[in-house]
Amino acid sequence: MPQDVAYPPLDTPKPVAEGVWVVDSGPLRVLGLPVPLRMTVLRLADGGLWLHSPTRFSASLVAALTALGPIRHLVSPGTAHWTHLQAWQAAFPEARLWAPHGVVERARDQGTALRAHGVLGPEPPADWAGQIAQETLAGAGFVEIAFHHAASRTLVLCDTVQAMGPARLPLPMALLVRVLGAAGPAGGTPRHVRLVLARHLDHNRAAVRRLLALDPARVVFAHGAWFEADGAARLRRAFAWLRP
Repeated sequence: MPQDVAYPPLDTPKPVAEGVWVVDSGPLRVLGLPVPLRMTVLRLADGGLWLHSPTRFSASLVAALTALGPIRHLVSPGTAHWTHLQAWQAAFPEARLWAPHGVVERARDQGTALRAHGVLGPEPPADWAGQIAQETLAGAGFVEIAFHHAASRTLVLCDTVQAMGPARLPLPMALLVRVLGAAGPAGGTPRHVRLVLARHLDHNRAAVRRLLALDPARVVFAHGAWFEADGAARLRRAFAWLRP
């Protein structure tokens, strides 16, 4: 199997821009195949940390993060990205946990108890309004909240754009990401995600137009090699199927 599926060094904050870090982790196993996973960390104006799609919990990662600031927000950005939240919430009960409608119930049905502080939608809560803008991408049984950190012009996605490098993956997974249209370096929206987003095409086109209008310098997402430069142009190509 190819090495470094999950973009090492793992489980450590790596600086991206002022007040922005990524934490690569995993790989997860989906139908027995490895999938890399990434958390994005933002430092808010009050100095507190905002953890997007927290990855696996470890004492060493906690020590590295708390050296950057107090952990104040735990964010589940979408339908499937809540797996590791229970451990983080247990360790930081004072942190506020945020998730889109239905995610806490979905987690509970699969045996994971979460306590949400608030429901995420298209409008940011007061905790980060004016610092992070939001858009909702939605389809049948699927939701993802996109976040744009204004100070660094960093767009933070989850599953709606992926760019997994086939050369890093075992052959079955490499073939699958090519078929799904989620192969790097160009990346794109996987075909199964396109199918559900197409059910609300007008809504999602309008949301993507607004994201592009923010002119992100970079785009970070959960699976694959994120767009470190030319963010808006590469995002436009990745979402070309929507013709935003």
